Amino acid sequence: MCFGRKAENHPSEEIVILKAVLCGCGAMSKGWLRAIKETPALAAAIAVRGLVDVNPAAAEALAAEFGLEGVVTGTDLSDVIARTNADIVLDVVVPSARFNIVSTALKAGCHVLSEKPMATSLVEGAALIDLAAETGKIHAIIQNRRFISGVRRMHRFVKSGAIGDLTAIHCDFFLGPHFGGFREEMDNVLLLDMAIHTFDAARFVADKKPLAVYCVERNPKGSWYRHGATANATFEFSDDVVFTYRGSWCAEGERTSWESEWRLVGSRGMLTWDGADTFSAAVAGTDPGLLRGFVPVNVPGPMHEEETHGHASVMSDFVEAIRSGKRPETASSDNIRSLAMVFGAIESAKTGKRIEISA
Repeated sequence: MCFGRKAENHPSEEIVILKAVLCGCGAMSKGWLRAIKETPALAAAIAVRGLVDVNPAAAEALAAEFGLEGVVTGTDLSDVIARTNADIVLDVVVPSARFNIVSTALKAGCHVLSEKPMATSLVEGAALIDLAAETGKIHAIIQNRRFISGVRRMHRFVKSGAIGDLTAIHCDFFLGPHFGGFREEMDNVLLLDMAIHTFDAARFVADKKPLAVYCVERNPKGSWYRHGATANATFEFSDDVVFTYRGSWCAEGERTSWESEWRLVGSRGMLTWDGADTFSAAVAGTDPGLLRGFVPVNVPGPMHEEETHGHASVMSDFVEAIRSGKRPETASSDNIRSLAMVFGAIESAKTGKRIEISA
């Protein structure tokens, strides 16, 4: 399958144009299409040729909203892939449909970029990793929140050793969104649909392997979700790093950022991030007495600004992986460790036991 054509004005340059089919035309798909439309490099690299949804009207409405003239719409992914000769599939379906959609796309010879979670079980996730390897196609996950400025800055700061060796990460997430729709009917809604963002970001910031978890999950009074709107989890990472998560998706009142509030504890000092614009870092001071005071430390900006644009940065990394053959940062073979954190927490909540994470 040919991915390129010669530029008319620069015959020596090859422009990679990937023919894409987007599957799942609900509200979340708009963020994907905006990222392509508003990022010149992506608009030049990806041509959306097909839209697939179980509701034909949703696909047609999305095509009209984004001016996708001549786009093929349909309800059958295999048919639309064949009619468009697609190179990539952008998977934005509900989690329960993900395994069949990704399997169909990979078997049809397409690279796939999926919404999270990458699967509804570790068995399904492993099967998709194996299928991607068998077909020689890239399968990556749009963990867009590790591609934001704050998370990249924390990752760089930890690697710099400014606060010594990392010993702990603590995250608080308290919001009360009224989504309606499938989320309010999901099992383990916070852990499976939202907490994976923070779990994946914590794993990235720490650059450690998750080893075990103990979790308490509840659906408290006042919750408008059917199941699992709150969770408190303690993870053990490699090198004795601990990650704690306290979260609620039915917390009315003054809320945290969607990115959580963070505290990183090191052997020499700490960093805090409010999930928005405010960073504060300090190392131990030399004051006499019980508390030794502290010395402020600067938190540098991200090293690579192009890696801080969420959806667009993940998509750019995906496109570059197709062009170069390198493994994308959010490849499913790596992202399954974040999924394992989620399912480990769910199993712990169900059994009341500490669960070892094997992925």
